[in-house]
Amino acid sequence: MVYYVRVTCKRHCFDTFPGIGLVGNIASQQIIDEPGMEHPGAVNSKHFPPVAMLLEGRVNMPVRIYESMEKEMIVVVSDIPIHPTIAYIVSKSLVNWATSVNARQVVSIAGMPVVGANHIVFGAATTEEGLESIKEEVEIFQMGSISGIAGSIMTECFTRKLPAISLLGSTSDPNPNPIAAAAVLKVLNNLYNLSIDTEKLVKQAEQIELEMQKLAETVRETVEQEEPPKPLPMYG
Repeated sequence: MVYYVRVTCKRHCFDTFPGIGLVGNIASQQIIDEPGMEHPGAVNSKHFPPVAMLLEGRVNMPVRIYESMEKEMIVVVSDIPIHPTIAYIVSKSLVNWATSVNARQVVSIAGMPVVGANHIVFGAATTEEGLESIKEEVEIFQMGSISGIAGSIMTECFTRKLPAISLLGSTSDPNPNPIAAAAVLKVLNNLYNLSIDTEKLVKQAEQIELEMQKLAETVRETVEQEEPPKPLPMYG
C-alpha cells in the first residue's frame, strides 16, 4: 500500500469506509468541506478495485487523505468498499501509517444496523480512558461486534496499543442515511470542539441520499465484476 502524502504531526486520525447507510462517507464529506481542510494526498494499492472517481469531470483517487493543521486532524476517506479478504492488510497498513505520522488517536466512523433506532450514536473504545471520554455523548456499545474494515481497524489499534474510538450511527436500512451521519457529526463537534455544519445534511437529506445512492451503485457494479482479491504480502 502506497501513501502519496506528506502530513505533519497530528493528534487525531479519522477513517471512513463505505458501509451500511454510508454513514461514515456522508459524515466525512461534511468534515472535509469545512474551511481549512487540505487534500495533500491519497492511498493506492494493487488490492483496490480498478476504479477512478469522477467529480465534475475530474479524476480523483478513490481513497483520499485530508488534513487540517489548525484542528490537528487527518481524515482518510474511501469511496470503495474493502473486501473482507484484505481487511486485515488494509487496517494494518493504515495503523502503521497513522503511527508513523504520530497520530495520538484513531476515530473510526461507520453505521450500525438497528431496527427502529432513532438515530442513536453507539460508541466503543480500545481503552478505559477512551470510554470515559465518550460515555456522556453516546450509547456505549455493551455487547456485540463491529464488522468489516471498521472492526478490523479497531482490533489493530487495540493490539498496537494505539488509542481508538468507534462512533456508529444507527440506521434501520442499507440506504444512505444523512440523518444518521448528522447525529455522528454532532458527537464529533462535542468531543473535539469542532463546528461542523449538520443543518445542511438535515435540510438536504433526500438529495444527498440520491447522490450517494448513485455513487454506491456505480462502485458496487465495478467491485462485483472483479474476483475477490487474494491476500498477498503488502509493503510500504
